[in-house]
Amino acid sequence: MRQKLFDFLRDEDGAVTVDWVVITAAVVGMSAISFAAIEDSSFSLMSAAGAAVDGENDFGGGATE
Repeated sequence: MRQKLFDFLRDEDGAVTVDWVVITAAVVGMSAISFAAIEDSSFSLMSAAGAAVDGENDFGGGATE
């Protein structure tokens, strides 16, 4: 019985799986955080681009709203 307990404590077969779960969770967490930062920046970029296009008024008819 004691030998089986020591064998169980020294067994490292599941350690790789735990490592991959932790690494995967970290990657998903960092992706979610970076997505939020990119989303905020892209909204301001789209607004600036829209204002620049509207300011050019290439169609000669003026902005109608």
